[in-house]
Amino acid sequence: MVVAIIMILVALLLPAVQAVREAARRTQCLNNMLQISLATQNYESTYAVLPPGSINPTGPIANKPNGIHHNWVSQILPFIEYKNVNRNINFGVSVYNAENATVRNMVLNTFICPSDVGAIRSPGGFAQISYVGNHHDTEAPIDTTNHGVFFLNSRVRYEDIEDGNAHTIYFGERVREPGDLGWASGTKSTLRNAGHTIGVGVTVRAVVPPMPTAAPAASRKNGSASKSGGSGAGTEAPNDPVGGYSSYHSGGANFAFGDGSVRFIRAGIDPRMLQFFSNRADGETIDENR
Repeated sequence: MVVAIIMILVALLLPAVQAVREAARRTQCLNNMLQISLATQNYESTYAVLPPGSINPTGPIANKPNGIHHNWVSQILPFIEYKNVNRNINFGVSVYNAENATVRNMVLNTFICPSDVGAIRSPGGFAQISYVGNHHDTEAPIDTTNHGVFFLNSRVRYEDIEDGNAHTIYFGERVREPGDLGWASGTKSTLRNAGHTIGVGVTVRAVVPPMPTAAPAASRKNGSASKSGGSGAGTEAPNDPVGGYSSYHSGGANFAFGDGSVRFIRAGIDPRMLQFFSNRADGETIDENR
């Protein structure tokens, strides 16, 4: 009888203990994203532009180890206590070159969500990452015409984020997927879009139809997309989609905004709201209570 009572008590307490542990992990995840956000702000203060999402002479970017593909992660490393890692990256050759193999295998704990208890390296041996930059508001290839903040050869300035930093997503979470190329690769491994609903503990997400294209305004000064409510280049999802956000947290995922704030967004958010937050200059008025 005593043993039975103890087992019942343990069964009742276990969910509460797990909930406390997950709350602690989620808090640490928020702190990681805060550090990444601050490093990005320091990068902008130094260079007057935000780091490029991916560097390559041609586009769009495919999820293949074929290209230059140095990314935003490598650029902010000196501002987040990973100066030695940054110094050992050879930016003169492809990120997939043998000269960069050692660096790509280095695990950067600040870029790993504590709730991700899976393998910290992909089958190819590349160190993983849990946090991704916002490249676009709908599903489309990573290209120079994206409406997000980090995309192909991007040089976005604060004044280019016309909707305001507090209303623009910089970073979100993602779960591990087959074909990941690691934290150093400027592909879908480190860039995502709002063309899907937020996944929780899974890689499968519903595709959100692209918004109707609005009348284009003047072209961006930095050569990126024009201000528009549309989805930009590649309205139709490619055969190898970039994909959306997802996490191992219950009910949603953490997101870092341009003002340095980090917020938990529930998986059931209106998909259009997530798209509005992901377009740096769509001119939409956002009701944050929706």
